[in-house]
Amino acid sequence: MWRDLSPVGRNAETGGYRRYAWTGADADCRTWFQEQAESRGLAYETDRNGNQWAWLGDPAAGDAVVTGSHLDSVPDGGAFDGPLGVVSAFAALDELRARGVEFTRPLALTNFGDEEGARFGLACVGSRLTAGQLTKEQAYELRDGDGVRLPEAMEAAGYDPAAIGPDPERLARIGAFVELHVEQGRALDLSGDEVGIASAIWPHGRWRFDFRGEANHAGTTRLVDRRDPMLSYAETVLAARREAALTGAVATFGKISVEPNGVNAIPSLVRGWLDSRAADQETLDTVVTAIEKAAREYADRHGVDLAVVRESFTPVIEFEHALRDELGAILRGRTGREVPVLGTGAGHDAGILSASVPTAMLFVRNPTGVSHSPAEHAAEDDCVAGVRALADVLEGLACR
Repeated sequence: MWRDLSPVGRNAETGGYRRYAWTGADADCRTWFQEQAESRGLAYETDRNGNQWAWLGDPAAGDAVVTGSHLDSVPDGGAFDGPLGVVSAFAALDELRARGVEFTRPLALTNFGDEEGARFGLACVGSRLTAGQLTKEQAYELRDGDGVRLPEAMEAAGYDPAAIGPDPERLARIGAFVELHVEQGRALDLSGDEVGIASAIWPHGRWRFDFRGEANHAGTTRLVDRRDPMLSYAETVLAARREAALTGAVATFGKISVEPNGVNAIPSLVRGWLDSRAADQETLDTVVTAIEKAAREYADRHGVDLAVVRESFTPVIEFEHALRDELGAILRGRTGREVPVLGTGAGHDAGILSASVPTAMLFVRNPTGVSHSPAEHAAEDDCVAGVRALADVLEGLACR
């Protein structure tokens, strides 16, 4: 499975993946998922929001155990973020069938659409729509960098955008959702554990900073006469790093848009996107407020106008303690060892669904901690340990 999926959407020059929502690479990933489902005799379907499902047992019976993740990527992302959870879901099912277990609850494997938000700027679109955390009207306003709206992209890919929206009937079928994911950090590597259990997802959000100055000639405009928004933006980037270090949070300007974007032109507009996350809400509020305050001071100094827009926000998400503890007990019973429980600064579909259904997450060791990069990696032995842990969990939940 890993070899079949590996070439899809991979850029030959960077070695990274460009599997963006409703593109050709995304379609190839979806075809792969459907083929894997049908080759195992599972009942395959795509829901109204473009999420894929593969069912073992009667979906209408309710109280289903669901596992999976996503197949899309960030720009030039790694091979493991998302796909490891989907591949491991199929592999865990194969393992359970090899064990000869008898399922007492329906089981579903899923691939949620547009989790990374790389194309339209909002993460977890598929799960947000399903859970009612993104309205149809809001989704219709999403545009990619070329101005293509989400419904146009869906329609071009052969899906009906008129059908998108909350799906409470589907959520009512789910008794538990368990997402396996490569760890995006080094906690497991430092502790020497192959697999961990998630405790919570840090609160996090995305803010757009629009610095508006005055376009002018780069060679003839005196420095003292310039209203250069790039200076304010650059100083704000440094302020973000400084404020994050002071509070123990993280803050990143990872995307920028410049107008008119000419080598010999002073910009008229510099638009930068801030991603910030922290262990608790108070710390996150502190760091973002400090960054915005610094940005306004820099903008005033350079005669630049500044507008700040919060584009998305997710509060702290505590995974259901009862399900989390049950996972720990299942794995402890299998291995005789305690499995570490750790928080994460990364958002996931499991976090979105946690408001509607009991959710939990398993992490697989990442020896470098690198993620959202072609260097992202997990050793094969650790991936196999993740599959076995997921199979143990699914057996404990769905085969009792």
